[in-house]
Amino acid sequence: MNTFDDFKLSGPLRNAIEDLGFVKPTPIQEATFPVILSGKDLVGIAQTGTGKTLAYMLPLLQGLKFSKQTTPRILVLVPTRELVIQMAEMIESFAKYVNVRVLGVYGGININPQKLAVAEGCDILVATPGRLYDLAVSGVLKLKDVNKLVIDEVDVMLDLGFLRQLTNIFDLLRERRQNIMFSATMTEDVDALIDGFFISPAKISIAVSGTPLDNIAQQCYPVKNFYTKINLLKHLINDKDVFTKVLVFVSHKKNADRLFEALEEEYFSDISIIHSNKSQNYRIRSIERFDEGKHRILIATDVMARGLDLDKISHVINFDTPAYPENYMHRIGRTGRAKEEGKTILFFTEKELTAKKAIEKLMSYQIPVMDFPEGVVISNQSIPEEQTKITVSFNRNTKPVIRGAAFHEKKEKNKKVNQGGSYKFKMKSYKKPKTRGDKIKNRKKK
Repeated sequence: MNTFDDFKLSGPLRNAIEDLGFVKPTPIQEATFPVILSGKDLVGIAQTGTGKTLAYMLPLLQGLKFSKQTTPRILVLVPTRELVIQMAEMIESFAKYVNVRVLGVYGGININPQKLAVAEGCDILVATPGRLYDLAVSGVLKLKDVNKLVIDEVDVMLDLGFLRQLTNIFDLLRERRQNIMFSATMTEDVDALIDGFFISPAKISIAVSGTPLDNIAQQCYPVKNFYTKINLLKHLINDKDVFTKVLVFVSHKKNADRLFEALEEEYFSDISIIHSNKSQNYRIRSIERFDEGKHRILIATDVMARGLDLDKISHVINFDTPAYPENYMHRIGRTGRAKEEGKTILFFTEKELTAKKAIEKLMSYQIPVMDFPEGVVISNQSIPEEQTKITVSFNRNTKPVIRGAAFHEKKEKNKKVNQGGSYKFKMKSYKKPKTRGDKIKNRKKK
């Protein structure tokens, strides 16, 4: 498809698109339009800035018929109030010539005005999970008419701990609905959400779009374990003339904290960290120090780093090998911008070898393997996740053991049957008195 004319949009939608100056659909818009229009569940993997909001709203608006009902029919969930405001404004611009009511609700402000706005009715509701659930529990918001559910920025949402709110919201929605989900990165939590609530979704990934592989020099090191990775990282970043601005990616918050604690004492004036467990002010301060050159090294998780707009990054170091190859593409795209040469280094253990091969298959490129530097200590210490877990299996089909002469019969005292304790045993002989005569009988028994 070369233009939006190929979508066969309605007149009002086509006019709105022309007013916005859009001529050609982006790859994610082109790929998702027919799938969403068909009513099939969809999972889209695309970076911010690829036009994913229009990718899901255009087919949804195309299929939305006029209705006088006051309850929402399309629900869009996003993680932050800023995104609610942004999304609501964008949707209104797309539906400029369509008779559609759009409402945005979010937390952090008085809920009563939002209750009044919900009561007046809307067709498309954009919301943060917490405030949406509060409105639904209050009884003012009815969600049973929602037949299209969109979860945008789902990786951020799950990383911020909204899984429980999402599952509570799913319980309030009708079972038969179309589920649409967009994420810039894939995680185990995102996978679990898909498996639990989506029905055979189509998966469309545009993660590799625009990643300039030609001007990014890639290398990788085979490494024994987590603590050896730390020793190798120290060896590399000690060369301040070469590693001038280093973005270190770690998949999980726990490992990011472990790495920061291991480096903090030695590189105190040179290192920052960001992930969702850090406060907003802490994250902003870390990014500013790194961006301004006050700190040379920034440790980040995939989710928190993906929205950063940082220039002049000399190296992206993948401290671990991401389980999803698309995430690797996002990571290395942070360097080599503005036609500058970028450099990336990947650490991988034996357990991460399969993930490394998946990355190479996606890129159709084999990452050059470097010799492990002499002088770097290979640690025998391992983190709990690396330790081999000993499991004991019990086979119920095992034949009984025939004991020899050493076997002795139980002693008489050990053959007694548990009768529920002495109190219950005595109670068996006790009959609750109903008359004065029964009380006399009980005394005689004693």
